[in-house]
Amino acid sequence: MNSSTLLVAIPATAFGACALPLLLQRHGRAAAALAAALVMAACLVLLAPLAPAALAGHTELARLAWLPAYGLDFSLRLDGLGLLFCLLICGIGLLVVLYALWYLPQSDRLGRFYAILLLFMAAMLGVVLSENLLLLLVFWELTSLSSFLLVAYDSEKYASRSGARLALAVTGGGGLALLAGILLLGHIAGSHELSVILDAGERIRAHALYAPALILVLLGAFTKSAQFPFHFWLPSAMAAPTPVSAYLHSATMVKAGVFLLSRLYPALGGSDLWFWLVSTTGAITLVYAAAMAFFRHDIKGLLAYSTISQLGLITLLFGLDTPLSVVAGIFHIINHAIFKASLFMAAGIIDHECGTRDMRRVNGMFRYMPVTATLAIIAAASMAGVPLLNGFLSKEMFFAETVAYQPFAGLGWALPMFATVAGMLAVAYSSRFVHDVFFNGEPVALSRQPHEPPRWMRAPIELLVLLCLLVGMFPGWTVGPLLDAAAAAALQGPLPDFELVLWHGFNRPVLMSLLALVGGVCIYALRAPLFAWQAQLPRWHAHSAFERAYRRLAVVARSLNALLDNGSLQRHAALLFAFVVLLGGWAFFSGPTSLVRAPVQAADEAAIAALIALLLGALGATLLFRQRLLALILVSVVGLVVALSFVRFSAPDLALTQLAVETGTIILMLLVLYYLPASAPPQSSAPRLTRDLILALLVGGGLGLTTLQMLGAPVDTISEFYLQQSLAGGGGANVVNVILVDFRGFDTLGEITVLAMVALAAHALLDRLVLVAPLRDTEGRPWASEAHPLFLAMLIRPLLPLSLTVSVYIFLRGHHEPGGGFVAGLITSVALIMQYLGGGMAFAQPRMPRHPTSLLALGLALAAGIGVASWAFARPFLTSAHGQLRLPWLGEVELASAMVFDLGVYIVVVTVVLCVLTGLGRLSLRVPSAREVL
Repeated sequence: MNSSTLLVAIPATAFGACALPLLLQRHGRAAAALAAALVMAACLVLLAPLAPAALAGHTELARLAWLPAYGLDFSLRLDGLGLLFCLLICGIGLLVVLYALWYLPQSDRLGRFYAILLLFMAAMLGVVLSENLLLLLVFWELTSLSSFLLVAYDSEKYASRSGARLALAVTGGGGLALLAGILLLGHIAGSHELSVILDAGERIRAHALYAPALILVLLGAFTKSAQFPFHFWLPSAMAAPTPVSAYLHSATMVKAGVFLLSRLYPALGGSDLWFWLVSTTGAITLVYAAAMAFFRHDIKGLLAYSTISQLGLITLLFGLDTPLSVVAGIFHIINHAIFKASLFMAAGIIDHECGTRDMRRVNGMFRYMPVTATLAIIAAASMAGVPLLNGFLSKEMFFAETVAYQPFAGLGWALPMFATVAGMLAVAYSSRFVHDVFFNGEPVALSRQPHEPPRWMRAPIELLVLLCLLVGMFPGWTVGPLLDAAAAAALQGPLPDFELVLWHGFNRPVLMSLLALVGGVCIYALRAPLFAWQAQLPRWHAHSAFERAYRRLAVVARSLNALLDNGSLQRHAALLFAFVVLLGGWAFFSGPTSLVRAPVQAADEAAIAALIALLLGALGATLLFRQRLLALILVSVVGLVVALSFVRFSAPDLALTQLAVETGTIILMLLVLYYLPASAPPQSSAPRLTRDLILALLVGGGLGLTTLQMLGAPVDTISEFYLQQSLAGGGGANVVNVILVDFRGFDTLGEITVLAMVALAAHALLDRLVLVAPLRDTEGRPWASEAHPLFLAMLIRPLLPLSLTVSVYIFLRGHHEPGGGFVAGLITSVALIMQYLGGGMAFAQPRMPRHPTSLLALGLALAAGIGVASWAFARPFLTSAHGQLRLPWLGEVELASAMVFDLGVYIVVVTVVLCVLTGLGRLSLRVPSAREVL
């Protein structure tokens, strides 16, 4: 397997195996956890052969054509920076999987949790491995959606639902800004490929659109990494289970923002605007969040704000805009991931064993769980920047950068002093975590007797704390090569001179570290007056403000809905038609001023007869609309005339499709009439009839004028291209079918996806609907009679095999003659509906699939799968293949991959009807309970 294939296999494995824990959870919790662990381990195994080249500075690219005309390819990139984040995502993910097995309640089967966790991991891998920025954006939004599901895992709790909604709103809004920024970057650079954008840094910074592009990209990065003022969503996300918090805060979600800063630094960095925006945001976030962390009473709340502060530190380092600050920022990404994951897991153990995370009640835990306490103290010391631990090294690099920063030469003391104060606050909240939780007297009113957790629940923390020590004491041996490779990839240039050692001599950064340690302890010692001062401050919570705004928006939406939607279909139609008249009138009169010219074509007797039939059918259906059955018959006349019009203009495919659609729709509506009275009650008043008449005349006349204008205007079509390329490029003589399954196959895939969504909606609505209405209408006619004419039943039952035979014939000939999967599916659907009408619900219902929705997945999988298969041959998505195959006795047989796509279309079309029919069947077969009737 070559390197490009290995690179593609990493996200493909992660996405393809997401459902594996769900499939194996029937064998127990451990089986689901093992499945998730094996998927993450498989990704690491696939990554291993690619790691040496990435560590050596090589960039591996893999590209699969997707939509090259729109600049969107499935292109992946692995360099040192991508390797670093892949190792963090998969490595810490493995530890989280083990930890969650012991942490989450025994009542949870865990299949759903691990499936969502794998989806989230796969999305993060897609973000860090994307070479195309548009593809990165797709994965970026997928991380927001999957993290929403993780945060809302305990969906019965309001805090989980509210926190998940807030996180999705903020990060989703940032994603929209990022989309605009990426489009501007692609416009400036002429491509959305990172290889092009990173090499076009000077041109991008000199462009007039640089400022808006930078601001939009930074909005996406800042919202994802919870930078001020978008920080408030992250503490609310603490409602998630602790394994989720440990994963989101250390290696994934919030790190996506700083990853984007590091990835786009060569293209967007190096300007005054970058410096002021990034460094100012990072500096404010660093200090503000550190102060907020000190005053939190909840352990996870303290750690959440400390995460925001540490992310502010990383953002500030990238904002300083020097090569060494970038190296320091990447180094702190590594260190923060290690100590923050261990701290969250330790917090989860305390909560798991004590039943609370309130530091005012959880005291003296060192006596009850000395091993866990020791591990957590070491991790907290690393967060505070204590020597001999990994956090100390990256914080020393930060202090050194503030001392050596040249642009502040006139105020050389300001930035080091600011950094020292930030270091003091970090020591202060770390000291509070250590002292208040593990010492500070005895626990207060705990619901459980605390004790050490199970051995394997603590094992991930032990490994992470060991890494804190090893990186702190042997940085060059442990993370030196990885840091060099990641920093070189972020800089896209040579590395600055630096040395990863414990001791650089007694200098100003060491003095700043000592002042930070002493000052932080002093701040903690003065906690009583500080807490008293903080209690007097006005209370304002961003989460509460968001909830108030959300409720007000919901009230406004309900008011508008009540104004526009009073349950009247006539009002809906009137508003729609009024909008059509206004928009159509503006378009018509603002267009070219040429006179309307009707196309010159003589009308023969057949055309005149069809026009008369069309007018009679339309007028009759309008005038007799209260007689539902008669109106439906007249509407079918209109549809038949339209189908004959297609025959008239030599469009047999459209005629066949229209006829099948019309037949199926009319028969399905007849089936719906089974539940309705024969006549509609009179409700329309004279003013309403006048309004409807005026609207109808305006809409009909306007559409007629527009049609004449279009028919009379000269047009330039691409029909000749399709006619010439249909057989040569698509392997079929039926141009319409080749367009549907080949040239415009992506459109067709989207359309059948929409059909599948409609089928799911119909299935869900009808599945919960119970027929509790009276069994007879106002005329005494039975609504739900199971008596069916014997002659009709005998006539229709043989129709099914005959219709299926015709359907198969239409399907197989569709590539060269009129037909195809869509028409064949409609013919089969009509046959199924007729079985319902002729045999009754009781006859047809047991013969229908119990779960037709599974067929939707099969149809979509066939249609999309044959498109993905083209990647194996280095061809764009949905590229079809065709050729001749000689078989014994049969001779030459033509095969086309588009037939598999067409089969998927056929299955989806049939399943849509099955979902409706099975739902309608339940209405007559289900007997409502006494409570439902009352």
